Amino acid sequence: MRLAQRMAAIQPSETLAITAKAKALRAQGIAVVNFAAGEPDFDTPAHIKAAAEQAIRDGKTKYTPSSGLPELRQAISRRLASDRGLTYAPEQIIVSCGAKHAIANALQVLCEAGDEVLIPSPYWVSYPPLVQLTGATPRIIETTEATGFKLIPDQLRAHLTPRARVLILNSPSNPTGAVYSEAELRALGEAVLSHDLLVLSDEIYEHLVFPPHRHISMASLSRALAERTLFVSGVSKTYAMTGWRIGYLAAPPAIAEAVDRLQSHSTSNPASISQYAALAALEGSIDGIRPMVEAFHRRRDLMVSRLQHMVGISCVEPGGAFYVFGNISQLRQDSVQLADQWLAEAHVATVPGKPFGSDQHVRFSFATDEASIEEGMRRLEQWVKAHARG
Repeated sequence: MRLAQRMAAIQPSETLAITAKAKALRAQGIAVVNFAAGEPDFDTPAHIKAAAEQAIRDGKTKYTPSSGLPELRQAISRRLASDRGLTYAPEQIIVSCGAKHAIANALQVLCEAGDEVLIPSPYWVSYPPLVQLTGATPRIIETTEATGFKLIPDQLRAHLTPRARVLILNSPSNPTGAVYSEAELRALGEAVLSHDLLVLSDEIYEHLVFPPHRHISMASLSRALAERTLFVSGVSKTYAMTGWRIGYLAAPPAIAEAVDRLQSHSTSNPASISQYAALAALEGSIDGIRPMVEAFHRRRDLMVSRLQHMVGISCVEPGGAFYVFGNISQLRQDSVQLADQWLAEAHVATVPGKPFGSDQHVRFSFATDEASIEEGMRRLEQWVKAHARG
């Protein structure tokens, strides 16, 4: 059977593959420590679940506008103003089936064959495939540990060709946890404004930031940058609502209108009950998530400390999200092979760095309890001592 040519370059998610292997081992009764998780291990807060239950009882189970409930778009508008200092009218906000859907929508309405999308590496695994599905070309810009895995202005300027259409910026970052400072964003913003470039700003981890770092949105730095920036976030990470599938895009009016048109012919509206749950989340106080953020902070410190004292592995301390991108170059194995060995032999699940753009790294998630982190690190330390070469 013939498939569309555009599918030839699209590979399965390595994260899902590792998760499937870990589940298979667990089904055999093997205790696997999971450092591969891409979601908080906390439960959705009770008041959010209660709002969803009430919506079901009230019969709020019909179609909503394709762009999302008006009251949810208003709530997002208010939160963007209070949390980020951003001014977006509700009409500029499109609610989607997760932040990934928002990113896919934005790329579909902006990009086509002949365009280039600039992606700093390491990157979230789905960025290049989502670009390729538009017919555009992902143009990877490699960053290094020396800059904390952050793009610097000279690198960006070197890639500002006439074909460059969009820059994808992810802060805090998956997989590195890198958080851009205001000064760093202003410097990049100058390069953006020197060229006909749009910024697709993935800020899904915006509230998972550890002191002294602060989350800053590029769109908040000037009116000119706001007019070039598409803001993407959602409730998945902040409120432990990954399965509810609610994300959103805030964009200049013409782009928001185009995304609404596209979504009206693809998925239509996100699930109505999930939207009412997201409304309860965004209308509540952000202070409610502090215990989760504090727990992630403690776990980060624990994992980083253990990795930095492990022979053959090093890491840059992440400023946000819940990942550590460990450098495995001293172990002299590619990341896919190493992740497979760790899972099969040490029963520790990690995600190889290759699909994130670096075969010399492995992503560790600390979205698990401290006892599991201690046990997983103990197992890896024993494995590395037994297998490290050189």
